[in-house]
Amino acid sequence: MLELKNISKTFNKGTVNAKTALDNLSLTLNDGDFVTVIGGNGAGKSTMLNAIAGVFRVDEGSIIADGNDITYLPDYKRASILGRVFQDPMMGTNPNMMIEENMALAMRRGQRRGLRWGITQKEREFYHEQLKLLKLGLEDRLTTKVGLLSGGQRQALTLLMATLKKPKVLLLDEHTAALDPKTAEKVLDMSDRVVEENHLTTLMVTHNMKDAIAHGNRLIMMDAGHIVVDISGEDKKKLTVPDLMALFSKASGSTEANDKMLLG
Repeated sequence: MLELKNISKTFNKGTVNAKTALDNLSLTLNDGDFVTVIGGNGAGKSTMLNAIAGVFRVDEGSIIADGNDITYLPDYKRASILGRVFQDPMMGTNPNMMIEENMALAMRRGQRRGLRWGITQKEREFYHEQLKLLKLGLEDRLTTKVGLLSGGQRQALTLLMATLKKPKVLLLDEHTAALDPKTAEKVLDMSDRVVEENHLTTLMVTHNMKDAIAHGNRLIMMDAGHIVVDISGEDKKKLTVPDLMALFSKASGSTEANDKMLLG
């Protein structure tokens, strides 16, 4: 479960460049909810994910994850309960380390480094089985450096690494935006499978309305740091892009939408 209670964040506060990115925002996700987040540039989507991840502190409000108040926890202390996949395939993995070494780091996230930091044969077998689930042939490339993988392969690996320890909350921050359409579709299908099989509470930010409608059990639309649309269940299943555009116009008072929201 994840709960955001009246969170606000203003950047450059007290200056002429002050920008309110989150404005008294509240949101509750139940266990297993897969929520897609849509909105134009500057709506507050990524800012909300960064606030949850602890990239910065919110000015007001509180953040509760799995029943624990994490509002003032630094990002590294949230690592044991949060998994995250970034927009840039270069983030989330170390390109100079082998696949098995990256996976070992993911498995040890939140643990202190001790003398026994080597990878055991049992661990290798586990990584091999996990990589087979991706159906990309990476299970036979455990000693390949991650920097030699394609963007799609790296993003799939990052998704697997982020969910190895079954995080309480999974954050997907436009994780297919830098991929070609065919690869993006594969990674989205993997995301659906991983989330469903592990019953993960998930927030997925996207610029693509079609993807926002097609994935997850709930959809929220943001505008100017507020949630202006929140739709789930059967109502979400019936949604079309024109429906979503109409809801956005009604809720935000604007007839204009960012091109990326329409076209992805």
